[in-house]
Amino acid sequence: MSKKPTLIYELKNLKKVYNNNPILSIGRLQIHRGTVYGILGPVGSGKTTLLKMLAGCDMQSEGKLQYNHMEFQRSWLGKIKVPDEIYFAGNHNYNKSQIVKSYIDFCFPNKSNKILKQYFNGSVSKRILPIKIQHLSPGQKSWLDTVFALESDPRVLIQDDFASLFDSEMQSIARKGLRKMNKNLGTTIILSSINSNVLRNFCSVIIYLENGHIIKVRSGNSRNQHNKRSNK
Repeated sequence: MSKKPTLIYELKNLKKVYNNNPILSIGRLQIHRGTVYGILGPVGSGKTTLLKMLAGCDMQSEGKLQYNHMEFQRSWLGKIKVPDEIYFAGNHNYNKSQIVKSYIDFCFPNKSNKILKQYFNGSVSKRILPIKIQHLSPGQKSWLDTVFALESDPRVLIQDDFASLFDSEMQSIARKGLRKMNKNLGTTIILSSINSNVLRNFCSVIIYLENGHIIKVRSGNSRNQHNKRSNK
């Protein structure tokens, strides 16, 4: 029997350059199926650029990026054809003139009450419901993006700047939902943050970026805790 491949992404000699300015340079990076990854680094380290390329929203200047052992397909104009199974949180095409509650009712007619109770019942989150999407603050918009991500069914879920603007209740709900998605559906999850505390106890693998380079890759505490439980 052939062994089921575990890689979902493979990057080799990947570079991204903007206006002759190198933004990202990665010699090699492998991302495995069904694993929760954290991309950690300061502002300007290349996190967003990397995630956009993994999501198919941007293309490399040099090198190879393979998803499921193949390069992303491109249209005859050279635009990347993003697979539907990749969900990049924040990239949803909202009707920004609609009120949040009305838009949720429209998008999830059969379970909107459940979604409102689950995600918008806290002292901070419930204030989002009567606001037009175009008037949401960055933190409020990030929460709405997270809700839509958690209610999706992707093979790969990617989210930039994860949970940095959430209160403790929002962080708890988001982590619980992502863990459930990863465990029950086998979803590969890739998150970025500038805050190590947001990722350290949640991600199995943490990739540290600095000045566009990977400086180290480490196991997260969630994997260590899992191993400890397994060894008891």
